[in-house]
Amino acid sequence: MTATFTAKDVQELRQRTGAGMMDCKKALEENQGNMEAAVDYLRKKGIAKAEKRAGRTASEGAVMVEVAPDGTSGVMVEVNSETDFVSRNADFQALARSIAQHAHATAGAGDATTLLAAPVASKGGSSLETVVKEASAVMGEALQLRRAVRFDAPKGAVGSYVHFNGKIGVLVEVEAANGAQGEELVKLASVLAEHVAAAAPLGVDESTIPADVIAKEREIAMERTRAEGKPEAMLEKIVDGKIKAYYKEVALVHQMWVREPKTPISQVVADAGKKVGGAVTVKRFARFQLGQE
Repeated sequence: MTATFTAKDVQELRQRTGAGMMDCKKALEENQGNMEAAVDYLRKKGIAKAEKRAGRTASEGAVMVEVAPDGTSGVMVEVNSETDFVSRNADFQALARSIAQHAHATAGAGDATTLLAAPVASKGGSSLETVVKEASAVMGEALQLRRAVRFDAPKGAVGSYVHFNGKIGVLVEVEAANGAQGEELVKLASVLAEHVAAAAPLGVDESTIPADVIAKEREIAMERTRAEGKPEAMLEKIVDGKIKAYYKEVALVHQMWVREPKTPISQVVADAGKKVGGAVTVKRFARFQLGQE
């Protein structure tokens, strides 16, 4: 069978895996142009590292957040446009900001579908979907509220971070065992949000990493370890060690803090707990990157 892929596919594979051009080309050839299979091929050969995120596509627009001043609630939305020119337009930015504000003011609207159906008081009660369509007509491009998320923190705080270019945004919710709220927890959540934006973890801890992701990592680690000629009786133990190391790469509380690479995030959280007089846990986070699944 003739492999079907383009130079653009080779470039995408290079970006996703960090492997060399010829290695990427061979991987695509060996896997009949199948991108995901090529990624696995390179990883099993030890040529590529694990991807922190996958499913990236080109997209324009903006990620916006709106958090209550006391940190008890927060929302994040991704609003898409067709071109970068429109996404940088002041009118588009104002629309995206107003959508975030609308989302924050609309209790129970924790997803895009619910939010689009909600009436906008400042627009005479028209649904948000209608407001977006009207804005599309004015700006001459298809606009879309792609996704939205809402966090409410009755026993802690929500913090946020948006990258300077508006292409990455994060919400983090932390919770204190003693129900503490206030500035110290908002600060912690915001610091963690900045870290999540940079480090792109897959979950808060081991229990929140998808089982299928771990199963795939074990399969790849087993093949690589066996190919290295390790004794069959030692394979499971060696792979267990590799999975433990993998958790340190992709589980938030086990990652090293981007600001201070020798300090684990778990220590950052523990230090905050001392300041508020009780144990603090990271309850959840959401990370939006434009166009990312």
